[in-house]
This record gives sequence, C-alpha cells and structure tokens, in this order.
Amino acid sequence: MFTDITLSFLVMMTLLQSLTSDCPADPSSSSCGCATSRDKENTPGHQYTQEANLETEQEFHRTNTMEGVKGGTFTMGTDKPVFTADREMPARSVSLPSFMLDVYEVSNNEFGLFVSETGYTTEAESFGNSFVAEYFLSKETKEKISQAVADAPWWLPVDGADWRHPEGPDSNIQSRGDHPVVHVSWNDAVAYCSWMGKRLPTEGEWEMACRAGKDDRLFPWGNKWMPGGKFFANIWTGEFPKTNTGEDGWEGTGPVTEFPATKFGHKNMIGNVWEWTSDWWTEAKVDKVKKGGSFMCHMDYCYRYRCAARSQNTPDSSAYNLGFRCAKDGDRS
Repeated sequence: MFTDITLSFLVMMTLLQSLTSDCPADPSSSSCGCATSRDKENTPGHQYTQEANLETEQEFHRTNTMEGVKGGTFTMGTDKPVFTADREMPARSVSLPSFMLDVYEVSNNEFGLFVSETGYTTEAESFGNSFVAEYFLSKETKEKISQAVADAPWWLPVDGADWRHPEGPDSNIQSRGDHPVVHVSWNDAVAYCSWMGKRLPTEGEWEMACRAGKDDRLFPWGNKWMPGGKFFANIWTGEFPKTNTGEDGWEGTGPVTEFPATKFGHKNMIGNVWEWTSDWWTEAKVDKVKKGGSFMCHMDYCYRYRCAARSQNTPDSSAYNLGFRCAKDGDRS
C-alpha cells in the first residue's frame, strides 16, 4: 500500500549568524513558517531505523473520513491582498471537478498507523532535527541550542524534534493522539496520502473547500472573526511571540476534531497547523504551497489564517506548526 518516493535533501542550517530561512521577522514579508533548507551532511547524527518505527498499534477513534466537494466555479484569491508578495491576488474564477477532502487534518494516531505498518521514517527523523518555536521548549532543551534563525529568532533548530517528540527528545504525544501530526515534510505527506490511496489537495481544491460556498469572505464562516463571541479556529492569542493566553482553548495544537465544521463538513481549515498542497509556489519549482495558517499565527505577525492567504516551504522542510490533510478524485470516498 506504501509507495516509495524520492526524498530531496537541501540545506538545513549553518552557523547562528548565517542561518538562512524564509522565516521573516517582518510580518509583511513573503513567508510565514520555517522554510530553512537542509544539508544531509551537516545535520546531527540522530538517526532512526525502520525497525524502530514498527510499534504496536493502539485503539483510538478513527478520523480518516472524507467529505465531498461538489465541482463547480468559485472565486479564488482576493483583490484585497494583505501580503502582496504572497501573490494572494487577483480574485479570479476557477472551475474544478468534484473531489473528496479529509474532514480532519491527519492526526498523530492516523500517522502512527502508517508508520506502524510501513516502518516509514520521516525526514525530520532522518535529518535528526526540526524547527520548534522557542516559547514551547523546556529550559533544558533551550540550553542545548547554540543556533537560531537570524530573521526569526523564535524559531530554533531542535535535535531530536520529530512527529513523536514535537518539542524535542524530552517531549511526547501520549496525550495528543488526536492532535495533528507535525514535523512532517511535503515528501512525508505525499507518502502517507499515497499509502491511504489518496493524494494531497491542489491549492485550488483546498481553497474551494475552505470557502465552503462563500465568495469574497475572509474565513470559512464569513468575515467576522468571532461570531457570537465564540472562537471558530485555533490561532495565537496574546502578544506574539512572548505570551499566549490560550483563550481559544489551546496554546499549541488542538484536537483535529475541535471547532465547528464548515458548511462543506471540514474542520480546522484555518488555524491549528499549516497544510501542505500539491502545487509549486512558482515555475522555478523550489517551494510547495501551504495553506490555512496555524496556531502560531496572529494578526500582528502572520495574518495568514484566511482562505485566500498562502505561504511556502521547500518540500523537505518540517516544523512545529506544519501538517496536512489528503484529497481524492471524485465525489465518493
């Protein structure tokens, strides 16, 4: 059921003063997240084997269901861009055939089934590190780090950070089985979706599902962020990156089942974690498009938790706020 893919290895990190990244200190710049590329030869020797990833499956409530999106024409993009460098504009009519989309972001539990059956090793595990926001790291973990991203110092490369250890070796996902899997690259996401007999959604499909029949609206439910004074998505509440009040119920990721579904039946289309799509960012085919924003987004820093918003990462990138969901052709699962 698993399909082999060719993993691309780019540059991960250099020294503290010279780390390069698409993680901007300027919120008006073109990225929102960590797109630092990788270098296979210069990453830590923290390696994982297929045998280490073959673990006993545990029972849990499955969240692998899909809901159909009826084909048709919708308005993609916006004529009122927040980040022009992201090419959110213009608003244009796009026609798509019917497709299926996962109701939920892929959870740790669901990804664990894939790893248990195939012995798959993620790129973060192979490279030995991934990027984590400093706010969520333990004092012990931070004391071991001597490097950072110059343009976004809140992003730290953490040895041993991976999908099973989101905040590094001293963390685990024992109480987060229903949270979205993170520290997964585009290549990892493609491998999982292929194993499921699915694929990643195109950017157009993702945005059509996010809009849920509403053209010219910021969010899946409309333009008001908190209808009736209630939260409908998980973002950063407080002053980024210093304080997070958790007013929406979660400081970090929340369960993939949290918050109301859209009119099309999908949950957490914005916030929680960024989601990979199949599209290339430009014709240069260096970065892949991601959509939806994450729990680390805030209006003052990364106002990209909008249906029209978009950002990018290299296919081998992984980070603490980056996940995915799968799609499928047709209108039936």
